[in-house]
Amino acid sequence: MGIHERKQREKEQRRKQIMEAARKVFSAKGFSRATMEEIAGQAELSPGTIYLYFKNKEELHTSLSINILEYITAQMKKFINRDDIDAEAKMHLLKDTFMNVYEYDPMVLINLFHLQSGETLQNLSDEVLDELKQTSSEALSAITSVANEGISQGIFVAKHPVALADIIWATYSGVVLWVDSKRLLNNEKDFVKQTLDIAFEIMVNGFKVK
Repeated sequence: MGIHERKQREKEQRRKQIMEAARKVFSAKGFSRATMEEIAGQAELSPGTIYLYFKNKEELHTSLSINILEYITAQMKKFINRDDIDAEAKMHLLKDTFMNVYEYDPMVLINLFHLQSGETLQNLSDEVLDELKQTSSEALSAITSVANEGISQGIFVAKHPVALADIIWATYSGVVLWVDSKRLLNNEKDFVKQTLDIAFEIMVNGFKVK
C-alpha cells in the first residue's frame, strides 16, 4: 500500500471515529444540546481536528442522517426485487425495516426527520446537501418501486406511485415524531412499534383495490 492510499485510509478511519462519537453524543443529548466540544471529547480528539472533517455541527449531524438513509435503502434492496413475494408482503417488510432502524438508534432517526423539515439545510455545504438529496432520492425510489409494483399487480389503487411513497414515508416519520413527543410526558413506555403496526395496517388497507 502506497503513502497516498494509507493516508486516505487513515483519513476515512478518523472520519468514522468522529461520526461514531457524534452518534453517541447526539443520541444522549439530542442535536440542540450537543456541542462540537463534547463530540471532540468523546472521540478523544481536539475540536480543531473535528472541523478539519466537518464544517459545523449541522454538517456532522447530516452525515449521520445520510448514513441512516443509506442503511434503510440497503435493507429495502434486499427484498424489493424479490419475485416470490407480492407488494403487500413487501409493505410489511418495509414496516419491519423502518422499525429495526428506529430500534437501532431512535435519536439519530428522529433528528433525520427534523432535518428534512428544518432550517439545518441552509447551513450545509453544497457537497453535503447534494449527497443528502441523492440518498433521500434513492430511499424514496425504493419505496416507490413497492408502490408501483402493487399497482401493476392490481393490489393497490391506481394512484401516482410517488404520492403513495410519500404517504408511506410521511406515516413513518409522523408516527415516530409524534409518539416520541408523547414520551416527554410519559417516558415509561415506547409505543412506536404498536402505533406503527396499526398505521401500516390501516395504510395498506387504504391502498388496496376495493
